[in-house]
Amino acid sequence: MELFYSRDIEGGICRLDQDESGHCVKVLRHRNGDEIAVIDGCGTLYRCRMTSDSPKGVEAMVLSCEENWGAHPYRLHMAVCPTKNNDRYEWFAEKACEIGLDEISPVIGEHSERRVFKTARIEKILVSAAKQSLKASVPVVHEPVTVREFILEHGRRSFAGAQDDRLLLIAYCFEDENVPRRSIKEVLEGYEGQDIIVLIGPEGDFSKAEAELALANGFIPVHLGPSRLRTETAALSAVSAAYFRMISME
Repeated sequence: MELFYSRDIEGGICRLDQDESGHCVKVLRHRNGDEIAVIDGCGTLYRCRMTSDSPKGVEAMVLSCEENWGAHPYRLHMAVCPTKNNDRYEWFAEKACEIGLDEISPVIGEHSERRVFKTARIEKILVSAAKQSLKASVPVVHEPVTVREFILEHGRRSFAGAQDDRLLLIAYCFEDENVPRRSIKEVLEGYEGQDIIVLIGPEGDFSKAEAELALANGFIPVHLGPSRLRTETAALSAVSAAYFRMISME
C-alpha cells in the first residue's frame, strides 16, 4: 500500500509538500483522478482523489478518512540517552516506530558521551518508518533535556494529587541490594494501564544519583535479562516487550 504524508489538510483538500509530490508524480507516476492514501501523522488516514499532479505541489480532494488507523492499544514514551554513534540511535528510532511507539525523548545523562542532539533527521526517519509499517501516527520527538530534568517533569511527584496510573520504568546495569531490579517482563505482566514511560541510559549507564532521583520519583528499576546490551538494543528490547505484552491484552 502506497502512503503519502501531509500536515496540510484543510477544507476537504490535501496538499503534499514538494518532496512527497515529486515522489508521487515522478516516481510513482500518479496523475489527476488517481486515488491516493495520505497519513497526517496524528493518527488519521485520508483517502483522496488527485486534482493537481504538479510535482511541486500535488493537491487532492478528500474522499474519506479513518481515525486511529494502524494504532496500538497503549502509549509508550521512550526516554533514551543519545548514543555516541548517531546511526545507532536512528536505527533504534526507525525500528521502534515500526513496532509501536508514541514519543521519544533524547535525554542527556551525567555519563553521556554525546551531549548535542538534533531532532530534524530523526523526525524524517520516523515519517518513513510510519509509512512503511502502515501507521497513521508519527511519534513525537522532543527536544533534548537532561536526565534529571526529565525525571522531575515526568516523575510521580510532578503528578502529586492527580490520578496517575502510568507505569514508570528505569533500566540500569548496576545492582542495588536495597532496591533489587525486577524483570521488565514481570513488571509489564502485572500492569493493567496503557501509559508507559521507559528510561534507558547511555553507554556509561546512569549515575547512582540519577537512579536514586528516578526511584524517589516513582520509577521502578528493571532489567532486560542477563545479557549486557548496547543502549539502542536495550531501548528496542523494551519497546518490543511492551508491544508483545500490551497487544496480548486485546
